[in-house]
Amino acid sequence: MKRIALTLAAAALAVTATQSTGSLAQDKMMEAEKVVQKYASRQDTWDGPTTGPKAAEGKTIVVLAADLKNGGVLGVTTGIEEAVEAIGWDVRVIDGAGSVSGRQAAFSQALALKPDGIVINGADILEQKAGVEQAQAAGIKMVSWHAAPVIGPVEGTGVFANVTTDAMEVSRAAANWAFKDAGGKPAVVIFTDSTYSIAIAKADRMKEVIEDLGGTVLEYVDTPIADTSTRMPQLTTTLLQRYGEKWTHSLAINDLYFDFMGPSLASAGIKGDGAPINVAAGDGSESAYQRVRAQQYQAVTVAEPLNLQGWQLVDELNRAFADEKWSSYVSPLHVVTPDNIAYDGGPDNRFDPDNGYRDEYKKIWGK
Repeated sequence: MKRIALTLAAAALAVTATQSTGSLAQDKMMEAEKVVQKYASRQDTWDGPTTGPKAAEGKTIVVLAADLKNGGVLGVTTGIEEAVEAIGWDVRVIDGAGSVSGRQAAFSQALALKPDGIVINGADILEQKAGVEQAQAAGIKMVSWHAAPVIGPVEGTGVFANVTTDAMEVSRAAANWAFKDAGGKPAVVIFTDSTYSIAIAKADRMKEVIEDLGGTVLEYVDTPIADTSTRMPQLTTTLLQRYGEKWTHSLAINDLYFDFMGPSLASAGIKGDGAPINVAAGDGSESAYQRVRAQQYQAVTVAEPLNLQGWQLVDELNRAFADEKWSSYVSPLHVVTPDNIAYDGGPDNRFDPDNGYRDEYKKIWGK
């Protein structure tokens, strides 16, 4: 009787443990669903600044674009040009063409023009330390996009404000979507680029989230964004050979990685909506929107409001010219899926919130 009692007790404990494990898995799935829904909802209410300095007169600014082939950099540049026209300044765009030497040369050209302000658009501040120091010494006002892991002023650099969404939330949203889509059992490959500190921070966060949720990181791949066109086709084939059907999802810090994966996946007999399913933690490029809409080798992009961020960069420069504090505005992110692509700029293949930001900034500037 004693042995039977012990056996029954052990069975009861096993059932309790199984129920506990099941409950924990359910809780994680519900939390992932909550995170995804928070960022997949419509963005039609303005939550940015409503006060600030009137437009400074007669300013000239230079946009140092890290690589205009990068959809995020291009989208922000377009927004800057649009906002500069509204505020009444002059702007010059210089393309760093995707290399360290190219960005250094572009920074030198920007300094030679002696502008009132410089926008460091997508180039890492540490990489461009020499140029940043020269601009600071010359009294040139600087703002940046995706140039550092922090949001707002970058201490000790003279950069008035680094504009970005919360990169860690972008990564968290992407990882949670993959977890949910995989039914709680994702096995992912993460793509990043160690040239950029923000890229490493985003990739590390995705890895942390996936593993904390109980998923598996098959591989953490460091490959340059600028070389995706030449590297990704063969790299995709190699990873397929290495992991096969174990590979459920790809998580990349940028849409550009997925611009060049499709042909290799198709050659392996994988359908456009088949695994590995591609999820980008930024930036919401035009090509990414097209892939998501068509359900062809990308299911999700966690998009940033690139055009809005261009307007914000101009507003932050205007605040810098007036010796005021930065606006403290953190722009919204958006989990773009086939289910919500019809609004907030989706028909134009970009995340452009329906929140009236253009008119709001014009009101601040007195335009």
